Amino acid sequence: MTPSTPASSDHGRYLLDNAQTEAGIRFGALGELFDPSTFRHIEQLGIAPGWKCWEVGAGGTSVVRWLAERVGPGGRVVATDIDTSWADPAAASGVEVLRHDVARDEPPGDGFDFVHARLVLVHVTDRERALRAMVGSLRPGGWLLVEDADPALQPLVCLDEYGPEQELANKLRDGVRSLLASRGADLAYGRKLPRLLREAGLTDVRADAYFPVTLPACDVLEAATVRHVRAQLVGAGLATEEEIDRHLANIASGRLDLSLSPMISAWGRRA
Repeated sequence: MTPSTPASSDHGRYLLDNAQTEAGIRFGALGELFDPSTFRHIEQLGIAPGWKCWEVGAGGTSVVRWLAERVGPGGRVVATDIDTSWADPAAASGVEVLRHDVARDEPPGDGFDFVHARLVLVHVTDRERALRAMVGSLRPGGWLLVEDADPALQPLVCLDEYGPEQELANKLRDGVRSLLASRGADLAYGRKLPRLLREAGLTDVRADAYFPVTLPACDVLEAATVRHVRAQLVGAGLATEEEIDRHLANIASGRLDLSLSPMISAWGRRA
């Protein structure tokens, strides 16, 4: 299978695309926040040397490099994304990096022991087709782990909204959520994962959630995200330039206790 080369307009489908410098900052912060939870889940599924793995929507390199270390030279790790510019360096670690759209292209092979997507499907418009493709690429007995946010479950960035700085932060977070919804994101997707994995025919389905609160990487991620979508926030009338500057200054002051939406991890095995 030869992955299709996405048209230039594909970058515009996703609010938080890989085309801006802030994407690299976001990948670093997301890795710091969520890699320990992700790696714990994968280890519990029994990853071993020789496994064949597919990382969907790889974005950065932290997960694919970790997978490559675990499966060793006898295994295979395929990392795919519609924009591989940030994942390309992982190719030096023995990772096969492919430009690929999980909602449009055929899977990059089959018989995978393990398939993983983190914070991907919530943004994909045809997420049902994407999930079917991921399940269909598994070998019998292979594992799928899908991890996605549920912003509707916990919509606040400042849980303790006790002053104007916190109110402004939550206003901007609401603006970002509105932008995501306008691009087709399902802001309640995370909670649906256990049911969707069962409906896709997987067995032994389980799930849990991780909810970071007041960690330094939360500050880094929030600032990078706001900078990433600044023009869209202002253009849609969801925030002013002055409000964004004030919020970024508030983050830099270290006075905000910033949190994220819960990331729900769900996993199941192909019968």
